[in-house]
Amino acid sequence: MAKNLLIVESPAKAKTIEKILGEDFEVKSCYGHIRDLEKEDMGIDIDNNYKPRYIVPEEKQKVVKELKSLAKKSGEVWLATDEDREGEAISWHLCEVLGLDPKTTKRIVFHEITKPAIQSAIKKPRTVDMHLVNAQQARRVLDRIVGFELSPVLWRKMSMKNNLSAGRVQSVAVRLIAEREREINAFNAVSTFKVEAFFSANDVSNKQVTFSAEGKKQTTEKGAADFLKSCIGAKYTVTDIQVKPGKKSPSAPFTTSTLQQEASRKLGYSVSRTMVLAQKLYESGKITYMRTDSVNLSETAMDAIKNQVNNQYGKKYYQPRTFKNKNESAQEAHEAIRPTYMEDQTVDDSDSRRLYDLIWKRTMASQMADAELEKTIAKIQISTNKEELTASGEVLKFDGFLKVYREDRDEEDITEDEQQEGMLPPLTVNQQLPLKEMKATERFSRPLPRYTEASLVKKLEELGIGRPSTYAPTISTVQKRGYVEKRDKEGVKRDFRILQLKNDNITKITEQETTGAEKSKLFPTDLGLVVTDFLKLYFDDIMDYNFTARIEEEFDEVAAGKMKWNNMIDDFYIPFKKDVDNTIEKAERISGERDLGVDATTGKKVIARMGRYGPMVQIGDVNDEEKPRFAKLKNTQSIETISFEEAMELFKLPRVLGQFEGSDVSINIGRFGPYIAHDKKFYSLSKEFDPYTINFEEATPIIVEKRAAKEERTIKVFEKEKIQLLRGPYGPYIKQGLRNYKIPKEKQETVKDLNIEEVKAMIEEAKANPPKRVPKKKK
Repeated sequence: MAKNLLIVESPAKAKTIEKILGEDFEVKSCYGHIRDLEKEDMGIDIDNNYKPRYIVPEEKQKVVKELKSLAKKSGEVWLATDEDREGEAISWHLCEVLGLDPKTTKRIVFHEITKPAIQSAIKKPRTVDMHLVNAQQARRVLDRIVGFELSPVLWRKMSMKNNLSAGRVQSVAVRLIAEREREINAFNAVSTFKVEAFFSANDVSNKQVTFSAEGKKQTTEKGAADFLKSCIGAKYTVTDIQVKPGKKSPSAPFTTSTLQQEASRKLGYSVSRTMVLAQKLYESGKITYMRTDSVNLSETAMDAIKNQVNNQYGKKYYQPRTFKNKNESAQEAHEAIRPTYMEDQTVDDSDSRRLYDLIWKRTMASQMADAELEKTIAKIQISTNKEELTASGEVLKFDGFLKVYREDRDEEDITEDEQQEGMLPPLTVNQQLPLKEMKATERFSRPLPRYTEASLVKKLEELGIGRPSTYAPTISTVQKRGYVEKRDKEGVKRDFRILQLKNDNITKITEQETTGAEKSKLFPTDLGLVVTDFLKLYFDDIMDYNFTARIEEEFDEVAAGKMKWNNMIDDFYIPFKKDVDNTIEKAERISGERDLGVDATTGKKVIARMGRYGPMVQIGDVNDEEKPRFAKLKNTQSIETISFEEAMELFKLPRVLGQFEGSDVSINIGRFGPYIAHDKKFYSLSKEFDPYTINFEEATPIIVEKRAAKEERTIKVFEKEKIQLLRGPYGPYIKQGLRNYKIPKEKQETVKDLNIEEVKAMIEEAKANPPKRVPKKKK
């Protein structure tokens, strides 16, 4: 009898499993999804209970043909796609396409790709769980409906290119980022004065050390100055010392979202990079399944961690723990992300080694003893005003889990007053302390920071929006669509005041600090802000956090068999379709327009708005006799925050820098970015040059260099027809306007001798027979 055929999603997973199962099984990959909804007419029969119309895409035809052939020859077909809803749906699609019965076809699931797990799964096969399939199908259908219905609304109602699109979870993610941006822009920093006194005392080895004590914050400079004045000539006496034991406990082992967050904080990885590396580790049998919202550890894993901790660090470091899932829908049968073999402290693969180390350490720490601390708080009285200062220090008495791992925190979770507390020298009650100096330093309140990819995942999870499999695609999609961009922001200099009391004299100095600098943060684009406002105005349900979270709960109910998927879609679609029709009929076109002022020279209105090719400023109106003038915003500027003065600066282009070889050299910005114009030719400017500040001495070498490079590429030019024959990396080609055309191989040797009639014939031939596009393979 022929071998058993076992089908998985990826070739890497197939390779690992085939080694485990041996020659009784042939393991093949279907390379992810083998069917998807038709592109035409939504791919859903709305009037027939939202029945999806699936097709096998062209790029999957070959894979499907091979699997069909193997399935016919095999004694039995087994399905071993991933254990989540997505994996269950792939198994069902394989049944449909390969002609297998989902009620009898053997389906196996496992949390890790190890010999015991695979062999155990083979002994306990089940069939395809249609509840899980329907939950995934409901998500796919609902998201297709939202995208298909909303995108044309945006095309019609917004004055931009017709490539706008909207998604259900993505739109809410953009809203979060947009609202945070507006909070930051509206934030007014308030200053207070932090009072710190610096004393000297002898430590345990009788060496003199300096330590600090904090006083009550002062809200004004006058209050701070008055306080320091009241301390002139004072004596400082220790009135109370408290020593309190404390402890720190380890965090739970990783879920998908906590892994994404910590890999971002500790390793600087994007959410998508984390998931690519985690998938690689899973498929090579190194970690358990990487899409999970469970913090559960199996008994086998707990035993392995216990042995590893005891052997490596000793019994006093071991403390068994069971963590509770925050998400009620998390399935206890699923596990947290952990190494499959705890004795493997690292992996050979250099790409994924750092992520594996993080997972190993977090898993180990989760079953280790608390870190034991001792905190000392000393109260110091000021004799002249009876005010109190507080000095505190912390000593680590037993490192416990900290020996292996310390969790990082997001910027917004760390308060300004927090700092790593060191040791205090030995102090006694009634001890008098010599004051070295006292400072009142101006400090400013801060807005919440912009989201990183990781802190956005954390927020989405807190709100119950999305699931482990959706976080990474959501964040990638909003960036690809141009609604959000990830970038750095330079800080700005800010003065702050320091009042100092030293030797009974008070002095005031002003220093500078850099504020507002941010790295790899998510910023909404002007397009993202305008689309968010439009959707909030007309589709408040879609943009509502609670509504979106409730939809996720309904998917969970479908997965649990408590709700029919088409009924769920029906409850959503009927009111949603009314909103769509109403918006198309009644809503006005919007462009996110903002009045900035009036141009003093022309008396015409100046506005900032979204244009066809992005955010811009405009002087004048389309109804004026004279055509309006336009200028594109810089990448760092926004419609919402640009000032009138900054807008008028943008109209300084085109700038004439001087004459070179008898022709003007000018700088301007066009549809494809900034450029130099000289002698009726155009040379693009690289990002290192600012079109508003570049000078003549910097511009002319660029002209010379780019002209030489172009001449080197140019074979022949037909000036009248504006056609060029150029050299390219893949051989000579024809350029007409912005279009390029291939030159047949037999003519490439004699390209210099081609006449205009031959070239025109080649262009016509190329237009009549355009090259077929090869679709990219989906994983």
